[in-house]
Amino acid sequence: MDASIRERTADAGGLGLATNPPDAVPAALAGLRIALVHDWLTGLRGGEKCLEVLCRAFPSARLYTLIHRKGSTSPAIEAMAIRTSPLQRVPGVFRYYRQFLPIMPAAAATWRLKNVDLVVSLSHCVAKSVRVPAGVPHVCYCFTPMRYAWQGRDAYLQSWSDRPIRRAAARTLLDRLREWDRSTAARVSHFVAISETIRGRIAECYHRDSTVIEPPVDTDYYRPDPASAREDFYLVVSALVPYKRVDQSIAACRRTGRKLVVIGAGPDRERLEAEAGPETTFLGWQPDDVIRDHYRRCRALLFPGEEDFGIVPVEALGCGSAVIALDRGGAAETVPAACGRLYPEPTTDALAAALDAWEAEGRPHDPAHARERAESYALPVYRRRLLGLLADVATAKERHPGVPRPHIAAPAAPTRRRRDG
Repeated sequence: MDASIRERTADAGGLGLATNPPDAVPAALAGLRIALVHDWLTGLRGGEKCLEVLCRAFPSARLYTLIHRKGSTSPAIEAMAIRTSPLQRVPGVFRYYRQFLPIMPAAAATWRLKNVDLVVSLSHCVAKSVRVPAGVPHVCYCFTPMRYAWQGRDAYLQSWSDRPIRRAAARTLLDRLREWDRSTAARVSHFVAISETIRGRIAECYHRDSTVIEPPVDTDYYRPDPASAREDFYLVVSALVPYKRVDQSIAACRRTGRKLVVIGAGPDRERLEAEAGPETTFLGWQPDDVIRDHYRRCRALLFPGEEDFGIVPVEALGCGSAVIALDRGGAAETVPAACGRLYPEPTTDALAAALDAWEAEGRPHDPAHARERAESYALPVYRRRLLGLLADVATAKERHPGVPRPHIAAPAAPTRRRRDG
């Protein structure tokens, strides 16, 4: 999922739960001893909002994580019995925790799960590596296979291009992390992917099939306002980091003098402001009510990045906005043709051509269809689908015997079977 640019102050209901009482937990899950595992708890972003649903459903569950910055998440998560790793005691860990990647597998190995009936990990790094007792099903809600070891490997190594010795050491480290990440996939009995994009990565990296259950979007909050009229500016809502390709939106609008509003913060802001012309306005970090207001008034949201899922385009659709997005990653799955435009290549030229064509055709867009599309990712849908899958796993006649065989064919030979317990 895309990186969070703001962290909404959680009320008692979190993602709309204050006004929508939660459905009852399926009977098959009642009374089960459940353990939840999350990589780290340092803020309330997309991954933590997925976790929050499980914390509300299973408030007596034990929650394992590498580190926990107290007070950084929602009340529902903070109320859990949270167990951390030895990294929690390292001075300065909350500021530099990503630099501890090489020792995170060792830290995760200190988690000790006993007396549990079901384990649910939410993982983009090491959470899925948790060892579970023999015969206990382990469902992994996978945001993506470990990014630095797979899709982000080349970009990370390129950052060391001027330091060949460090680059060689980093390559060796990432090779080992990739092998570790692949081997620990065998500790998962059931994979759940956040999108078809991630389902494909799980198949490629782990040689396993998965069920797709998209993350929840707060469509009760992100909804149209009949009093808001569309204006003549385009909108970007994004963390200001290179892989988001905000520079392409700026350049595409600058060529033709189209107005652009950029909401977000990050290390790339100074560079982007230097490249922008007078038609672009930077608002920095903004609270959710300001973002929603801009969704409701913009001509269209521009989304040039390639995301695992991408919550921002769905929020915009929920407000009835058109979306102009790169036809890759999660946006290719969530943005219908009737609700804007998808363009093929991650270039400024392709984005500019998409804007020209869309405007030349009269800006075709169906706000009602956009809203309908967004509602298919609403919180109740996510909760029902995820808890239903967990209930099916818990009641399956064939319990997880240890390490499952790969479910699908893959180019490379699967890792050797081993039994973890």
